[in-house]
Amino acid sequence: MSAGRPLNNWQAVHEEVLRRIHTREWRPGQIIPGEADLAGEFGCARTTVNRALRALADAGWLDRRRKAGTRVALNPMQKATLAIPVARHEIEARGQRYGYRLLERRMSPPPPELGERLDLRPETDMLHAEAVHLADDTPHLFEDRWINVEAVPDVLDAPLATMSANEWLVINASLTRGDISFGAVNATEREARILGAKPGEALFTVERTTFERTRPITWVRLVFAPGYRMHTRI
Repeated sequence: MSAGRPLNNWQAVHEEVLRRIHTREWRPGQIIPGEADLAGEFGCARTTVNRALRALADAGWLDRRRKAGTRVALNPMQKATLAIPVARHEIEARGQRYGYRLLERRMSPPPPELGERLDLRPETDMLHAEAVHLADDTPHLFEDRWINVEAVPDVLDAPLATMSANEWLVINASLTRGDISFGAVNATEREARILGAKPGEALFTVERTTFERTRPITWVRLVFAPGYRMHTRI
């Protein structure tokens, strides 16, 4: 039961419903009371309850189905959110001195497989930027990036000689969704030379594509120097 006082905002309703799930007052698979009943119990508007339940469903705690009611998820799964990191911030947070070198900046159609993946016309020119990020003057990260200038035309005037495309896009681009994959590759001779690795040495990689709704913004491949370990929070 609620504490006997009205729950006047959706965050308070969210907290109370989540408490009932955590304490097993509402058990996995159980149908919970309807929105109108909860609104009457909590002393709030039905729209307030609806917003709280939608947020809990989005987070994986509830299973909402039209005409079937709302159930506590059988296997509640919280969703982790990965923020797009800025290399400079990561390096400086470790107390190291950040450095940056732009290796290449040119307009070019992307490789056919990338253009197809991004659903771009074959003749579409993209901005291709390659750079290396340094930590205490030691290579830390090689960035190979393609940017859709039709989506972010201002990037053509961005000072990429002094600011990485990574940082410029985080500040200036409107990103609404993306996909990301992690892996390992054997360093090519060029990657080995840039990162101070041995040719063929296994290196940690990240590939990320970001979109503004359905429109692709950028694709990037990040290759980290030997010994890199990724750390994140959930």
